[in-house]
Amino acid sequence: MFSFISFSNNTLKGLTILFIPALVMACSPATEETTSTADSQIVAQSATKSKEQAEPQLTTQTIKPLLEVYKDPNCGCCQKWIDHIDQNGFQSNVINSQNVNALKQNKGIRPQYRSCHTAISKQGYVFEGHVPAKFIKQFLAEKHDKALGLSVPAMPIGTPGMEMGDRFMPYQVLLLKTDGSSEVYAVISSYKEQF
Repeated sequence: MFSFISFSNNTLKGLTILFIPALVMACSPATEETTSTADSQIVAQSATKSKEQAEPQLTTQTIKPLLEVYKDPNCGCCQKWIDHIDQNGFQSNVINSQNVNALKQNKGIRPQYRSCHTAISKQGYVFEGHVPAKFIKQFLAEKHDKALGLSVPAMPIGTPGMEMGDRFMPYQVLLLKTDGSSEVYAVISSYKEQF
């Protein structure tokens, strides 16, 4: 299978003399410099990759819009609605109050548009009652000159925070205007349309 070549001592000495300079050159400082440069490039590429991997995490982190939510401290459905908005792109700051109606009156929310809790955005818009987060996002992305905010009057069954099994009551989201009037902003006919 294999044939072994037999070298004399003189031949081995001759080959050694030929290969030693090549080995010395391979271990010379120039090669170390090349290796150091290659190592530096690998380290630099690794650092760049680490930076690139870290950057998307920073850029994908977005600040959630804040809603200040005024509610009665004993209201359970209010807390469920707060959980809904927190899970759907908002951050809530809850303010428990025994006199939420005074706030509603101060903000210009007429009695026929009121519900159990009132949320206020950074821009000063009000979101009265169980308004789905989907419509709050939509509203905040639009331009509204004479709008007070949105309302879901009363507490319709099946709205976010008012879930009762499979029961659902169709309802309207109203656009409240600064002059005290309103108009229909959205008509919700099924539970799924809220999300």
